[in-house]
Amino acid sequence: MDLGLKGRVALVTGASKGIGEAVARQLAAEGCDLHLAARSADQLAALADELKARHGVGVTPHACDLSRHDQVLALAAACPAPDILVNNAGAIPAGNLQDVGHERWKVAWDLKVFGYVGLTRAILPRMYERESGVVICVIGAAAFHPNPNYVAGCMANVALNMFVSCLGAESFDHGVRVVAVNPGATASERQTYLVKEAARRKFGDPERYVEMMTQYPGGRIATCEEIATTVAFLASDKSSYTSAAGITIDAGHGHRR
Repeated sequence: MDLGLKGRVALVTGASKGIGEAVARQLAAEGCDLHLAARSADQLAALADELKARHGVGVTPHACDLSRHDQVLALAAACPAPDILVNNAGAIPAGNLQDVGHERWKVAWDLKVFGYVGLTRAILPRMYERESGVVICVIGAAAFHPNPNYVAGCMANVALNMFVSCLGAESFDHGVRVVAVNPGATASERQTYLVKEAARRKFGDPERYVEMMTQYPGGRIATCEEIATTVAFLASDKSSYTSAAGITIDAGHGHRR
């Protein structure tokens, strides 16, 4: 399907690996020019070179730490007019209330919660001015499944889903859509860490995480490409009446609990 995205400009955070990288690849294949942000300068540069050569699109890498508000503002200044903003950068640790200390919790939320809020705050008014744009927040299905061993992540995801609902409820009148994508377990480096942590708690051995795959629909978890395809569709005019909504991608796993 031609999503009609050719020539649009997208800013994707957390773009050096996992879901963010898959989103960058999908949007490049659709003909979008890209601004890619992540901490890893080398990985970003390699991905940018590959996408430019393969798809003939413009790709600008931005090595930055979006847990720092000054770098959030610098990124927004370097990308003055994106048509699509994909908030995806985040790394919240597993653990219960006692496991995750104050500083570790704060740094994680500075990146995922306040990073999303700060970048959206900087870019949304520009979208309002031209009366067009889409903000997509990749959040997580943990928002809907309380887990005492992922308390910082569950809380962050709940907050960000409400963020999307609040913004998206009024943004449509300004020609802008704000939506959420909530992946369940996904075959990314980040998700593998979380599943291994769950295996460590359940079996005492993180390498037994493979045994936990049997609990998921079809005996597998989502691919990053499956998440990215949904992001691209939501970014397009094919989804032009979707705002203040979240799409959960977990093949119904949450309904089995």
